[in-house]
Amino acid sequence: MYATHIARAHPDRLAILMAESGTRVTYGEYEAEANRLAHLLRGSGLRFGDHVAMLMENNPRLLESEAAAERSGLYYTCINHYLSADEAAYIINDSAARIVVTSAAKLDLARQLPARCPGVERWLMADADDPPAPFESYDRAVADQPAGPIADEQQGTAMLYSSGTTGRPKGIYHPLAVAHPAEEPLGSRIQSKRWGLDESSVYLSPAPLYHSAPQGSVSMMLRAGGTSVIMESFDAERYLDLVAEHRITHSQLVPTMFSRLLKLPEERRRRADVSSLRTVILASAPCPPQVKRQMIEWWGPIILEFYAASEGIGYTFCTSPEWLAHPGTVGRAAMGELLIRAEDGRLCPPGVTGTVWFKGPAGFQYFNDPAKTAATRDPELGASSVGDIGYLDDEGYLYLTDRESFMIISGGVNIYPQETENLLITHDKVYDAAVIGVPDEDFGEAVKAVVQLAEGVEPGPETEAELIAFCRASIAHYKCPRSVDFVRELPRLPTGKLYKRKLKDEYWSGRKTLIQ
Repeated sequence: MYATHIARAHPDRLAILMAESGTRVTYGEYEAEANRLAHLLRGSGLRFGDHVAMLMENNPRLLESEAAAERSGLYYTCINHYLSADEAAYIINDSAARIVVTSAAKLDLARQLPARCPGVERWLMADADDPPAPFESYDRAVADQPAGPIADEQQGTAMLYSSGTTGRPKGIYHPLAVAHPAEEPLGSRIQSKRWGLDESSVYLSPAPLYHSAPQGSVSMMLRAGGTSVIMESFDAERYLDLVAEHRITHSQLVPTMFSRLLKLPEERRRRADVSSLRTVILASAPCPPQVKRQMIEWWGPIILEFYAASEGIGYTFCTSPEWLAHPGTVGRAAMGELLIRAEDGRLCPPGVTGTVWFKGPAGFQYFNDPAKTAATRDPELGASSVGDIGYLDDEGYLYLTDRESFMIISGGVNIYPQETENLLITHDKVYDAAVIGVPDEDFGEAVKAVVQLAEGVEPGPETEAELIAFCRASIAHYKCPRSVDFVRELPRLPTGKLYKRKLKDEYWSGRKTLIQ
């Protein structure tokens, strides 16, 4: 279905519920607001293929703004609202956004942007009656616009940016389809069917909506006609409360959220009512096998996992029974043919680690960056890669080990830190962990763990020695940390992704060798 059709048949059906504020948006209201902004965009001179940007916290206006762009044949870019002014301005300028929609909650950040973004023609601010110039009140600007569709509805799409955890973020550009917005993209249709989304679904979104996976999932829910409950920010206890309160049927989480849930006291986990859950989707990063196994034991075999880069070059998928038969896998190829290649370009046999490539059409480009686009392609092989590392088993199941850019080279040996991180996070005294390479005069790089300890655990030499011994008892010694640093909190993005570049910069500052 399509939100327009649902709004006509069931205008009072609940489309969006904000978990903390309690703000409710029906399908009728969602439809009208999206159309009003679409008229404003068209009236501002934006035409097929132009760009808009949104800089907002989890907010119904963000979802309505996306819908307006999708009905107007526009590219829209949702910006991480935790960025600095320079970082946000870079994305606005790089994406060639002509209109930016932000919110009163982001005023401190937003007011720094107009001077940095001279190409933006209009600045709209939601939830503000009288914002400072050059911002216009979003609500006043759209108030007099028609609530019906624009005359020339055309399908628009997201142009999201990579997270920038290993360098400057890149705009992921896909050619616009010449289609009506009611025509759901093929990938979305396949996912929606696989997840079992329908009008009875109640979807809990615990992640920031600027990120590709939650943004796409809520979009699918709005097409399916169900209700999306949006958390303003993730909290493990609050998540469990919401599942019980709203009888949540579907949700999508990242491995860090699983870890946070499992770190709750056992008594709290036992009394949580998760019986309404039908499907839980895991994505975004490799999940420590011990963590996923515990989640399946707790919630049952309802966890689906997929692996797909935002670039859309390929896709893997697995069910809980498949995963239990192949622990640690992210599934088999569901789109594109999987290939694993060694550094010399040769294909790797099963069990041998290399770079993950997907053979098949790659319609994406990195916006304004043909050189980076070309670096992801192998024209002779007809395959693309974003630099992930992994291996296949004999049955074609993929196991991810790390990102190419996170590899540690110590004494000439390649070390992928994901395995060590997965192990450390299972220790009772560890709340969060990262493993990186740091400068070493003898080996070039040494393996270091950076650990956020569980509440009440004291850092010190004894704890450091205990964690190193814990690792050495389970994995090869060369993969284990030679030292452990303790921090109050690791630099994770709100999506759960570790901002490893920032962490490494602290250790490599001033060095001639820059390891991304």
